[in-house]
Amino acid sequence: MNVRRSAAVVTVLAVTAGLGGGYTSAAFADNAPSPSASQATPTGLYGSTDPTYDGVWRQSLTLLALDTVGEKPGAGAVEWLAGQQCASGAFAAYRADATAECDAKTAVDTNSTAAAVQALAAVGGRDAETGRAVRWLRDNQNKDGGWGYTAGGPSDANSTSVVIGALTAVADDPEKQRADGHSPYDALRALAIPCGKGEEDGGGFAYQPDKKGALAANADATAAAVLGSLGEGFVAATGKATGSGGGCVSGDSPEDLAHNGAVHLAGALATDGYLTSALAGAEDQPDHGNTADAVVALAAAGDTGATEKPLAWLEKNYGVWAAGAGPAAYAQLIFAAHTAGDDPRDFGGADLVAQLKETGPARDVDDYSSVPNEDTAAGEDGGDGLGAGAWWAIGLGGVAAVTAAGFVLVRAARKRRRA
Repeated sequence: MNVRRSAAVVTVLAVTAGLGGGYTSAAFADNAPSPSASQATPTGLYGSTDPTYDGVWRQSLTLLALDTVGEKPGAGAVEWLAGQQCASGAFAAYRADATAECDAKTAVDTNSTAAAVQALAAVGGRDAETGRAVRWLRDNQNKDGGWGYTAGGPSDANSTSVVIGALTAVADDPEKQRADGHSPYDALRALAIPCGKGEEDGGGFAYQPDKKGALAANADATAAAVLGSLGEGFVAATGKATGSGGGCVSGDSPEDLAHNGAVHLAGALATDGYLTSALAGAEDQPDHGNTADAVVALAAAGDTGATEKPLAWLEKNYGVWAAGAGPAAYAQLIFAAHTAGDDPRDFGGADLVAQLKETGPARDVDDYSSVPNEDTAAGEDGGDGLGAGAWWAIGLGGVAAVTAAGFVLVRAARKRRRA
């Protein structure tokens, strides 16, 4: 999700100002100002921009994308991500000093935590870390069955969906994860807009209800919720449902809702082949990340035919966006190509995998076998995810502290933007 991925930049800013909650835009977050001369990008971290707001998010998507195409990241890349975990099991978007214990002011969130679970489960050997993270997510499920961006925040489609992906990644059945009798699918069902409610909104998902309880379709939330309804994470299987052909259906099973969401996305992409930004003042601008996320959702719903036009558009137009947005953007494109059945190494004649790897840490190592597993990592129960391997990674590169801002931009997600 956009960074999925992916959260809405506007929404997350509102969260941290005490106004609301959301999911992340990889394109915005990884395009944050570059570190100053007094700052240094930590060893093992992909991307060269300041990781204060999106480090865990972009690292998680990168590790997942590399695993999807059979590539092994260096040990330092895995250690950097594992080293961001707090003793509670949660992850923050980024902690400037991974050697310091998390405290009550550490801005942990569900999206970073769920993304990290998916990534660490994929690379393997990290059952202790993923177990703690999943326990934290379970403990912070809302009574409606969903999750908000922050623990206890109002449930939203993007956060609920990325947590479903985390549960699936560790072989937990999301349907059995219940709070007050409600599953995550119940939370998504409450955000689904019935077919026939206007040509533009019918079949889609809202991010959250508005102040009056009304639902307005949001393409970013819809792409996330299609995957969530199918029980999929960022890396999705192709054709799990029946596709978007034939129009909306009247059922309300998770599969029916995913089908209807795919119908909505296919309609939104039919004219131009891309989705537009939901940010105020940029409504006429193409949203590359959301378009890539929609491709994943459509392919996962079984409608690979509807992915042809947006994939062709992305192949021609992704370059400037991805180069500026960084590793999370390349990861989103790899997910889209992979799920739709295309070759990420020949994406419009370009090699997305090579481009992603070029954003990697210059001082990282290639020997993946040196990554400790849960049996050898230290401090599993009482620490902040800073096992022996994390100290090794810090010693390699001398992680420099990055001054943390007082708010968190990370949908997510795939951050997310509100309609």
